[in-house]
Amino acid sequence: MNSYLKIDHVEKSFHSGASETRVLAEITLAIAKGEYVSIIGHSGCGKSTLLNIVAGLLPATTGGVLLENREVNEPGPDRAVVFQNHSLLPWLTVYDNVRLAVDKVFSGSKRRAERDAWTLHNLDLVQMAHARDKRPAEISGGMKQRVGIARALAMEPKVLLLDEPFGALDALTRAHLQDSVMALQQKLGNTVLMITHDVDEAVFLSDRIVMMTNGPSARIGEVLNVPLPRPRKRLEMASNPVYLKCRQRVLEFLYERHRFVEAA
Repeated sequence: MNSYLKIDHVEKSFHSGASETRVLAEITLAIAKGEYVSIIGHSGCGKSTLLNIVAGLLPATTGGVLLENREVNEPGPDRAVVFQNHSLLPWLTVYDNVRLAVDKVFSGSKRRAERDAWTLHNLDLVQMAHARDKRPAEISGGMKQRVGIARALAMEPKVLLLDEPFGALDALTRAHLQDSVMALQQKLGNTVLMITHDVDEAVFLSDRIVMMTNGPSARIGEVLNVPLPRPRKRLEMASNPVYLKCRQRVLEFLYERHRFVEAA
């Protein structure tokens, strides 16, 4: 597999006084262009730490991250992050929250009218153009996440980084937004790296699932291929034997790790 995004022998330690905590140990992973990869594991296994390293928000202690063979060592518009908390600016409208990112990235390459059209295009992609003049307090949690996704997509990132983007939503909204993200990824061909605690979400959305061992010194315990054709229809997955087999393997891995914690 060609490495579009490569996480190369990444380790991360945090220091507090004289003590050191090794959070990640020897993380190596190659991700192809257009691939959807989920990282799953128990709390404290360093999933978000790894995502922040890929985003350039945290430096690796050793090892590094390469995107198209260029080292990642700081944040950049080629890697857009969508957090569990929507992170919208409350005093700006839906339109202005997205336009802020568009102006930041494209002020030197797109004219004002082009930036306006691009902002509206990305709001339309997530079905939020109708709420362009509303502020975050006036829309639902799911709608806020749609705006956050629109803002990320508007940057035309090479990699979309999702840190439990559906975790704070109710089950029905979560399912609708998962369907939307899957459809967008198929339409746009984005490369996606997602953190999740949800087994069904990981299997439904992903091409591969990276299962982390427990921390500290968390490693990649197993990588599971999800050979399900796209597009995937949620109701059909409930009885699909490949889906059920993948789901069972992830659950087995997580429960095995849970027993290790109880035995410690």
